[in-house]
Amino acid sequence: CSVKHEYEGEWNTKTRLTTCDPHAKRAVTSSESPQEVEEKEIIFTYDVEFQESDIKWASRWDTYLLMADDQIHWFSIVNSLMIVLFLSAMVAMIMLRTLYRDISKYNQLETQEEAQEETGWKLVHGDVFRPPTNFDLLCVYVGTGVQFFGMILVTMIFALLGFLSPSNRGGLMTAMLLLWVFMGLFAGYSSARLYKMFKGANWKSITLKTAIKFPATVFAIFFVLNALIWGQKSSGAVPFGTMFALVLLWFGISVPLVFLGSYIGFKKPVKEDPVKTNKIPRQVPDQPWYLYPAFSILIGGILPFGAVFIELFFILTSIWLHQFYYIFGFLFIVFIILVVTCAEITVVLCYFQLCSEDYQWWWRSYLTSGSSALYLFLYAAFYFFTKLEITKLVSGMLYFGYMLIVSYAFFVLTGTIGFYACFWFTRLIYSSVKID
Repeated sequence: CSVKHEYEGEWNTKTRLTTCDPHAKRAVTSSESPQEVEEKEIIFTYDVEFQESDIKWASRWDTYLLMADDQIHWFSIVNSLMIVLFLSAMVAMIMLRTLYRDISKYNQLETQEEAQEETGWKLVHGDVFRPPTNFDLLCVYVGTGVQFFGMILVTMIFALLGFLSPSNRGGLMTAMLLLWVFMGLFAGYSSARLYKMFKGANWKSITLKTAIKFPATVFAIFFVLNALIWGQKSSGAVPFGTMFALVLLWFGISVPLVFLGSYIGFKKPVKEDPVKTNKIPRQVPDQPWYLYPAFSILIGGILPFGAVFIELFFILTSIWLHQFYYIFGFLFIVFIILVVTCAEITVVLCYFQLCSEDYQWWWRSYLTSGSSALYLFLYAAFYFFTKLEITKLVSGMLYFGYMLIVSYAFFVLTGTIGFYACFWFTRLIYSSVKID
C-alpha cells in the first residue's frame, strides 16, 4: 500500500506513528491517503504475521532438498559401473590368464638358452624397481595424494552419517579444511616411507616439501583471487582474519603433523624389493606408437573422468548456480567407482608397458590416472561457456581460478590412487617368479 504516514514531534528511533500503531491497535487500511513522491521524507513500514506450521522441525529443509532428477543419478552410476565392469574383466583376464601363463612359463625355464630367449615383463626385472628421476618430487605428490584421499573419505563418511547438513552453511568446507590439516600425519608418513625405499637420506627436506608445496600453490592462487574480490569491494571476499587463521592452522598444526608422520615413517624398516636392481640401467627399446608416454597418459585419463563426469555436472551446478548438493550416498558410490577405475586402467596400461620392456613406470603410473584432471578442467571450461552467463572479467577469472585449484587437487588424488595400484601390482607379479 502507498500510505502517507504521520507522527507527532521530532523523528527519532522511538517515534510512534499515528497512522500505524500496534499499541493503539491502529492498522493500515487502503482508505489512507497515499504518499506523494515529491515529499522529501518517505517512511516505510512492514508487518510480520507468524502462522503455526504443521511441518515438523526435522523436515523443514525437505522443500529445498527435493531431488527431482534421481533417475539421472542412477543412469550415471549404471554408466560408471559398466566402465568398471569392462575394466575389471580386462584386469581379471590379465591377472588370471595372461599373468598366470607368464609366471608358469617363466618358472619352468630350465636351460640357459631358454632363459636367454625369454621375453616380456620378466626381462626388465633388474630395472623395474630402479628409482625414477626426480623421485623426491614423486614422494611429495604421493604424500599429498594420501592426505587428500583421507580427507575426502572421512568427509564423505561424515556427510553420509548426516553430520554435515546443508542447513549449516560452510560446515562442509570447515570439516574438509580441518580434516586436511589432521591428515598431514598420513602425508608425512607415506612420503617418508616411499623416500626411504628409494634410498633417500634427507628426510627433513622431503617432509618440508610435502608440508608446503601443494598448500602453498593453492594458497597463492586463492590469495590472488581474493585480492581481485577485494578490488571489487565485494562482501564475498575472505576477511584478513580468516586468512590468518588458515595460515595458523597450516603452520601450527599441519606442518608439525607432517613432520611427526615423516619421523615415524622414516624410523620404520622399509620392505625389501622382490627383485634386485642391476647397477647398469637397461636400454629401453623403441616403443609402438600406442605406448608412447604422452598418448598412453592421455588415454588413461579418459575412463576415470568418464566415470564421474555426470555427477560432476551436479556438483558444478550446486557450486556456481546456488543449488543444494546433499545426495552424498550417490557421491560416495561414484567416489568408489572412481577409485576402482583409476586403479584398474593404470594397472592395465602398466602391464602393457612392462611387456614392451619399458620399466620406467613410476611417474607414468601417477600421470596416467592423474591426467583425468586435464579433462576435468576442459569440462569446466565447456560448462562455463554453455551453462553460465558470466560476462565480467573478474568473475570469469574467479571461476577458472577456483576450477584450476579443484583440477589440481583432482590430479593429486587420482594420480596417487593409480600409483599405489601399480606399486602393488608390480611387487605382486615380480615376487611370483623365480629369478636367479
